[in-house]
Amino acid sequence: MLKHIKLLLKNNRSLLLFILLMCVFRSAVADWNHVPSGSMKPTILEGDRLVVNKMAYDLRIPFTHMSLLSFADPQRGDIIIFHSAVADKRLVKRVIGEPGDSVAMRDNQLIINNQPMDYTIQKQTNHYQDSQERLGQHHYQVRQRYSATKRANFGPVTVPADHFLVLGDNRDASADSRVIGFVPRNEITGRAHTIAFSNDLDNYYLFRPERFLKPI
Repeated sequence: MLKHIKLLLKNNRSLLLFILLMCVFRSAVADWNHVPSGSMKPTILEGDRLVVNKMAYDLRIPFTHMSLLSFADPQRGDIIIFHSAVADKRLVKRVIGEPGDSVAMRDNQLIINNQPMDYTIQKQTNHYQDSQERLGQHHYQVRQRYSATKRANFGPVTVPADHFLVLGDNRDASADSRVIGFVPRNEITGRAHTIAFSNDLDNYYLFRPERFLKPI
């Protein structure tokens, strides 16, 4: 049996090396992330596959969360991927508060360091509206329901050192820092910047060609 295994390994060294290098690449350099929920609508839809830059902030030991070298810290407006110990799963959210920031929300309007954010309505339906939220140099859309929910108001809270406050763009349907608390810096594993491709989960998983390689 051992002889057979050794022969199998010898005859497939190139394939095994390729698989190992691919696993290391996906663990430490870049990967894609499947999005199963609508917590980031309208920016990210269910069925999107996100390209994740795992070296955006750190050089990590492959297959671990241990950082060998820190390049930068997440910035307000970044869409980050992190492994939440509280939620016990990988999550995709947007950075809203950096360490030291004071953050509050009143009727779904963000207030950062005592400065209310600006909103421009882009789309309205019977149940919600999509608005452009201006957060520093970042402009992106958020979804808000007309009927207020418990998550429409909080704070003000101060973001502690080495932590970040994150929210989903679908503000009334996201289990984010309002549920799981502040995100520790060492849980953040990468930054999402592009949709690789997307499958329509409600239409036989057909591809959405308009979302192919779409920046977010």
